[in-house]
Amino acid sequence: MEEKLRIVYMGTPDFAVEPLRRLVEGGYNVVAVVTMPDKPIGRHQDTLSQSPVKKYALEKQIPVLQPEKLKDTAFLEELKSYRADLQIVVAFRMLPEVVWGMPRLGTFNLHAALLPQYRGAAPINWAIINGDKETGITTFFLDRDIDTGVVIHRQAVPIHETDNAESVHDRLMYLGADLVLKTVDDIQTGNVHPVPQCELKVDGPLRPAPKIFRDTCEINWTVHTVETAYNFVRGLSPYPAAWTLLDGKQLKIFETVKQGGGCDKAPGTFDTDGRTYLRVACTDGWLQIVSLQLAGKRRMPVEDFLRGYQLAK
Repeated sequence: MEEKLRIVYMGTPDFAVEPLRRLVEGGYNVVAVVTMPDKPIGRHQDTLSQSPVKKYALEKQIPVLQPEKLKDTAFLEELKSYRADLQIVVAFRMLPEVVWGMPRLGTFNLHAALLPQYRGAAPINWAIINGDKETGITTFFLDRDIDTGVVIHRQAVPIHETDNAESVHDRLMYLGADLVLKTVDDIQTGNVHPVPQCELKVDGPLRPAPKIFRDTCEINWTVHTVETAYNFVRGLSPYPAAWTLLDGKQLKIFETVKQGGGCDKAPGTFDTDGRTYLRVACTDGWLQIVSLQLAGKRRMPVEDFLRGYQLAK
């Protein structure tokens, strides 16, 4: 019987838990997990929060490494002691060559896009924001640059008109777990034929997927059509959420409905009947808000919001 590969798994958020769970429950030999250090939370930053990957690993009694610096000598020695044949990275951080080059079979990453499209930290969000009808998942071997390594497998996934970042995230998470297992099996059996990304067919120009910050999420009504504003909101929903200002307060918008037919108001103008609808003018029509959250309040349907809030004239 062929000896099981010794696998070191690297990841942090919920997206990385499902592939790890499938590996463990499938009987793969995960000898250690590497994740981010615990984060201080709370008003006084006196409570430490464990990553979802750490919580799962501890539950399954898998050794956990949490380096502050990936080039730290002590971490590198400890990582080397696990004698990994293969390393798997899912939603972690950029690795130095001394780490990704350590296993004899290399290190592969699961990326939530069809590489070479959407290299970067937020591929799911940007694919929806840009109005794409399709995205996907890719496994590829790491190299010196971000998301540029040779591709092992890709799988396309449709983006539906009603999808948001959460629904696409969850769909890719489960399909990604399948692809991780397939990739491990193919590496073990020698059935991999990596393809350089420059040889893959891409429709249109390459689009990046940079990290999203608070300022990224502000809605600039003066440039948005109804369609692009609709995509912007769902591409950031439910987290970190698109936002605008209402009477000087931050208003997060989670769900909208498109209204065509033109608009005679300046972009960014709010309009409401005070009971059933709240809408915002775009460059070519109205975007009607379905659910929202005003700063200091909870998320709620627009009807509940309007019962307790009167817009300034």
